[in-house]
Amino acid sequence: MIHISILALKNANYASIVDARSVFKKVNELLRAQGKNDAFNVQIVGESREVITEEGLVTINVDICSNEVVTTDLIIIPALRGDMLSASYQNRFIVDFIVKQYKANAEVASLCTGAFMLAFTGLLSNKKCTTHWQYAQEFRFFYPDVNLVDSKIIVEHNGIYSSGGSNAYWNLLLFLAEKYVNREMAILIAKYFVVNLDKITQTPFIVFNGLKEHDDKEILQAQEYIEQYYFEKITVDTLAEKLFLTRRTFERRFKKCTHCTPLEYLQKVRIEACKKKLEFGRKSIDEVMVEVGYSDSQTFRNLFKKITGLTPFDYCQKYN
Repeated sequence: MIHISILALKNANYASIVDARSVFKKVNELLRAQGKNDAFNVQIVGESREVITEEGLVTINVDICSNEVVTTDLIIIPALRGDMLSASYQNRFIVDFIVKQYKANAEVASLCTGAFMLAFTGLLSNKKCTTHWQYAQEFRFFYPDVNLVDSKIIVEHNGIYSSGGSNAYWNLLLFLAEKYVNREMAILIAKYFVVNLDKITQTPFIVFNGLKEHDDKEILQAQEYIEQYYFEKITVDTLAEKLFLTRRTFERRFKKCTHCTPLEYLQKVRIEACKKKLEFGRKSIDEVMVEVGYSDSQTFRNLFKKITGLTPFDYCQKYN
């Protein structure tokens, strides 16, 4: 039997705790209906007997305290709310439990913004993970040694699992149900909870917001200029000249602050503008393409699909 420890954390998203518990409990229920034994022993684990979350609205009575758990097979880190660093720090006393169990061959799965807590443990250093797209830039800023693959719904690296934004954690829970039981069970669970089983990317849902929580005033000016005049012809040389910097210095500082090259930043700003025009406007795709600064149709379509995961036409069909 697989022992699962779902962490009750301060500042946790209570729904992610309940949903994780519900999935594995439902697997056991379905197995019993088939005349089979339970697959999972599911426990809510906390630093203390009672954990208060959701700004004091919810008190969780845990099944067992972390210092009483001898061994476990899978640790589930729920999504966090509020300021991510503060939320992680408030749960710092459970870090030793997570690290100790992982080193004893337990696997660890973070749901959505739970990736911040997972990174806080140090276990993600030089590994891949994903998280909610809205927090991607912030995550990269605070944890530059982690390879964030924010386009993915699910990422696995050396027994560490992570999921994308909000409801994407359902896909990770289904993935784990399939891993520990079988595909048939994952399909049954997906049908029961009415979840799309095989979503693999969150790129269509990403809204680009350039990272601006840095102290480089010149780079901030460049970001603001790009966001204001994205539809014009903008070159790296032009931006560097405006700031009285050499191109090499400008590119180095821009990448350090934003985790994007100036060209990548311009492309993301343009595609974000294009998405909004396609969502709410009535102009053709070619008209919108020109309005955001592109003239070559094939280049534009390839870039749009690379960033969003959809063609302009498919995106328009989905969101207009």
